Amino acid sequence: MSALPQRAFLLIRHGQTDANRDGLIAGRTEAELTDAGRAGARALAPWNWPRIALYVSPQSRARETAALAFPELPATVIEGLRERDWGLFEGRPVSDLPPREATPEAGEGWADFLMRVQQALTEGIAAAPASCLPVFVAHSGVIRATRSLTGGTPLGPSARNTTPILYSPDPAGWTETDLTGATLPWIA
Repeated sequence: MSALPQRAFLLIRHGQTDANRDGLIAGRTEAELTDAGRAGARALAPWNWPRIALYVSPQSRARETAALAFPELPATVIEGLRERDWGLFEGRPVSDLPPREATPEAGEGWADFLMRVQQALTEGIAAAPASCLPVFVAHSGVIRATRSLTGGTPLGPSARNTTPILYSPDPAGWTETDLTGATLPWIA
């Protein structure tokens, strides 16, 4: 698998969905944003963002989050940012998830998912003008894959909904930093 381009980028998990709230697996399933999810996305809009190039998963929860968080910006849909397909586990409780490295029946294997996410991120990073920070609005699984691709672990808790995560290359590898409105100006 190729390495990611050595350029900082930002990932944002979509707003809270009904599936998140209810503890259900919704990979390819089109889950709907809750009122809290919409509020979380809207709360990003007034941040003092640098110039960004916006990329989004084709799934409705990510597209709606991007539209609420960045109402003045067009978003480019990248198919490869779609959440992992959990096959027969879709709609079941999160506690039923198989190990990440396993290929769920009728679903997508981890290695294939990693490759898809790596290609999607590379596509967006390469397309973003040098003066813009690439920003991707996607899913928890995409963030887990990105953690793996940047030398971290895909294990542990899911990324929080609507919390921007900055990935920065440095000589020792990659740094992952959760941002707030107060820390954002430092990346501009």
